[in-house]
Amino acid sequence: MKILRILEKDLPITSPGANAVVDFAGLTTSAVAIVTDAYRDGKPLVGYGFGSIGRWSVGGMLRERFIPRIVAAEPESLRDEAGGIDPFACWNAAMRNEKPGGHGDRAAALGALDMALWDLRAKAEHVPLYRLLADRYRDGQANEEVAVYATGGYYQQGGDYRALKDELKGYIDLGYNEVKIKIGGAPLAEDMKRIEAAIAVLGDGSRLAVDANGRFGLETALAYGRAMSDYGLRWYEEPGDPLDFQLMAVVAEHYDGPLATGENIFSSQDARNLLRYGGMRSERDFVQFDCGLAYGLPDYLRVLDIMRRHGWSPRRLHPHGGHQMSLHLAAGLGLGGNESYPSVFQPLGSFADCSKVENGRIRLPDAPGVGLELKSGLKTWLDNAFRL
Repeated sequence: MKILRILEKDLPITSPGANAVVDFAGLTTSAVAIVTDAYRDGKPLVGYGFGSIGRWSVGGMLRERFIPRIVAAEPESLRDEAGGIDPFACWNAAMRNEKPGGHGDRAAALGALDMALWDLRAKAEHVPLYRLLADRYRDGQANEEVAVYATGGYYQQGGDYRALKDELKGYIDLGYNEVKIKIGGAPLAEDMKRIEAAIAVLGDGSRLAVDANGRFGLETALAYGRAMSDYGLRWYEEPGDPLDFQLMAVVAEHYDGPLATGENIFSSQDARNLLRYGGMRSERDFVQFDCGLAYGLPDYLRVLDIMRRHGWSPRRLHPHGGHQMSLHLAAGLGLGGNESYPSVFQPLGSFADCSKVENGRIRLPDAPGVGLELKSGLKTWLDNAFRL
């Protein structure tokens, strides 16, 4: 098998409103198509990927650096002993001449490429990606179901508590047991009323997580922690800047409930520093590293190794992003669960059209690859954008 060409396009994503820091109007991500000389059912075998959800597209990096390096490599250097395209060899080729550090948008560019490479590899082996990963890394043991929670509760112009309650009721009707809402975009007293409105729908604070999206300084983070201490929340997410490990450590000293962070940690090096210095408690807290934003699977495997060496179970990892790549990682690598965006960030949010949430859990389809084409709206966009 040989790579013939690699294409990239900006993929527009419908916005849900705003969190405490960002208004998502006009949000895009980078989509990638890797076209090979192999055929399936009379069509070229193509791997698709994208740079997750919540960051902006990185087409310039892909066009000017990473794609040309793969295309320029000797084809034999990109294949494994069986003649298949080797995602690790392609990743190494893309990263040639890259300096250490600088983990930002570069990590999302590699995440998009890597997702397409693993989609391609799983399709070539006629298996779903989660099954390929389980066979490689867990002696064939895969999670047949994955726990998923619904993320919503964004700040909407003119929104009120009734609208928030209706939104969360909709998620429960879809089969979710647990949800996450945003905080930090309103005064503390108003956010507490939002939390109380959400708990009134869910019936128990343990079914509700809250996310400050890195908004707070230390004093505000602690004030929110004190105000929320009696709610018994599922977790308090990203109270301060994701790289302010001291802030996280101090919050962990004062907030007894579970904390969560990691969606904006873009490398194994930063993940290691978070676990070293962030005061995170392996028996209580959660991490949310997103493969699509963090260099893809090669570095993600390093993160899992670092977690184990610091005494963390993979079950404490619930990937950010609400997309199918993270879902395959959760099932294939034995992670604790996965985020979901049932009604926002389309056409990427949520999972395959045929996958239904039941009692807060979801089963993956048996289709080869990541299964991006199993979302009808996304398939239409891919077909129109790449015209393969």
